[in-house]
Amino acid sequence: MTNLSVNINKVATLRNARGENRPDLLTVALDCERFGAQGITVHPRPDQRHVKRQDVLDLRPRLKTEFNIEGYPSPEFMELVLRVRPEQVTLVPDAPDAVTSSAGWDVAANADFLTSIVEQLRQAGIRSSIFVDADPAQVRLAAKTGADRVELYTKPYADLYPTDPERAVAPFVEAAAAALQCGLGVNAGHDLSLENLEYFHRAIPRLSEVSIGHALICDALYLGLEETIRRYRKALAD
Repeated sequence: MTNLSVNINKVATLRNARGENRPDLLTVALDCERFGAQGITVHPRPDQRHVKRQDVLDLRPRLKTEFNIEGYPSPEFMELVLRVRPEQVTLVPDAPDAVTSSAGWDVAANADFLTSIVEQLRQAGIRSSIFVDADPAQVRLAAKTGADRVELYTKPYADLYPTDPERAVAPFVEAAAAALQCGLGVNAGHDLSLENLEYFHRAIPRLSEVSIGHALICDALYLGLEETIRRYRKALAD
C-alpha cells in the first residue's frame, strides 16, 4: 500500500497572505486526515514564508496520522525536529531562499554530514528519508549513510510524462529497484498530480509514500478537498 501524505505548505502560504488565520492550517490538516490522507507533510523554511515553527508545534499533538517534516538540516531545523519528534524527517538540500526543491542531494559530497544527521534522527527514534534524484548511484550512497528511505525527486518525470511516459518513468523504476536492493524504503514527490500519479504508481508498486502539495491544493480549488483526496487515494489503489 502506498500512503498519501498531503503537503500543506500552500495552505499556509494563502493564510500568510493576509496575516490572519484563514484558512486555519490545523483545521485543514485534520480535515485532510478525516478525508483519507495517511500523512501530513510540512516544510518549515527559515524565512517562515509558509509553514511557521509554531505551526509545527501546534500540529504535532493533534495529528493522528504520520507527520513528515521536510527541510535542510540546519542546527535550527534539527533542534525543531528533535523537539517535535515526527514519524519521519525528509532531508532536502535546499538553500534558505529556494522557492521550492529543485534537485536531490549530492550524497557523495555530503556523506559525512548526512551520516551524522541520520544518526541523530535514529537515536531520537525518527525515520529518515534522503531526497535524491533518480540515480541508482546516489541511492546506493544514501543507503550507506544509514538512512531508512529515499525520496525520489519526480519533477523530471512530471515534465516528460505528457510526451513519453515510458521514458519518463524508466529512471525511477531503476532507482527504486536499487533502493529496494539496498534495503531502503522508497518515497516520491514533486509535481506528482492526478494526471501522472497512477502511471507512476503502477510502474513502482512497492512505493511506500508520495508527498503531494501544490497539485493537490490546486485540484481542491475545483473539486473540493474531500473529493480531491479521494481521487488521489484512488490513483494509489493497488
